[in-house]
Amino acid sequence: QVHLVESGGGLVQPGGSLRLSCKASGINFRLFRMDWYRQAPGKERELVTSITSDHNTVLADSVKGRFTVSRDNIRRTLSLQMNSLKPEDTAVYYCSVETSARRFWGRGTQVTVSS
Repeated sequence: QVHLVESGGGLVQPGGSLRLSCKASGINFRLFRMDWYRQAPGKERELVTSITSDHNTVLADSVKGRFTVSRDNIRRTLSLQMNSLKPEDTAVYYCSVETSARRFWGRGTQVTVSS
């Protein structure tokens, strides 16, 4: 069974930084593209960033220059470094992977950017 566990969320002031992590189990982690999504209150879930098995990345325009995604295939961990955070980054952040069976999701971690 695929299991994704996010950590690292919290409350931070505008301009601050947070680092999210996602620990994966139940899959051959190194073979799959991994995604970070987020969902703000009253809004649809949106893709923030993806990283392929060979470390190619894609970032949403709204986070380019501020967020960096990385992965450690040995530790089966996905990370998201978030800098220069803005109030509009407030959301629940989800780690996700799509396999041949279906898309799997973690439970999410709350990020709140507020003064």
